[in-house]
Amino acid sequence: MTRVTILGTGTSQGVPIIGCECRVCTSSDPHDNRLRSSVLVTYGDTVVVIDAGPDFRQQMLRARVKRLDAILLTHEHNDHVIGLDDIRPFNHRSGNPLEVYALTRVAGEVKKRFEYVFADPIPGLPRVDLIPVLPGESFIVGGLEILPVGVIHGKLPIVGYRFGDFAYLTDVKYMEEADLERLKGVKKLVINALQHEWHPTHLSLTEALELIRRIKPEQAWLTHLSHHMGLAKEVEKSLPPGVKQAYDGLEIDF
Repeated sequence: MTRVTILGTGTSQGVPIIGCECRVCTSSDPHDNRLRSSVLVTYGDTVVVIDAGPDFRQQMLRARVKRLDAILLTHEHNDHVIGLDDIRPFNHRSGNPLEVYALTRVAGEVKKRFEYVFADPIPGLPRVDLIPVLPGESFIVGGLEILPVGVIHGKLPIVGYRFGDFAYLTDVKYMEEADLERLKGVKKLVINALQHEWHPTHLSLTEALELIRRIKPEQAWLTHLSHHMGLAKEVEKSLPPGVKQAYDGLEIDF
């Protein structure tokens, strides 16, 4: 059995947003409180995380993660990579660099943003082994087979990831037909839906529901949700059968 734990379902600013007094940001419902988007995937003794944003340390502590085999990056934006400095406890515990899988372009951006990590090694710094990925070319971490799936984030090519019957797609605006084919047969899907209104780089709710209809999973969950989406309890009532709003801490088994 493979388990996916949703570590965060928020946008680049998280929810609540600093200084915002809207009814979502001031809600007492924990489902309206969202760290930056990320998931934990556990398969036997194999543990991987997709994306390491600014809430990475808090997410690892909250999920009680004691070991980590790899981090899979979807793209280079700060809300998905800037927590990489906090991998140091995993380095110390294992004695090895942590494998970080990313598109070649994204790996280059990581090297720029964390130049000190890849300069002359100094004890106590994070240790990273960057491994390139290509959409459509699967790889294995531990016993877990992982398939990168290409998506377009505005005009930026990025990747989501498929694990057998499950797929995780974030920051999607558009998908090519060839990449949709790579999702054929997916039964459980987590996909972004930023807000109700159209957005140039992220799916709106209407667009996300249409893409879900094309992928045809048995169950889908919405993530990367902004405060503009509305209260979780109200959004949940408006969704069609087979679609739910994800929340931080949700566990999905497949």
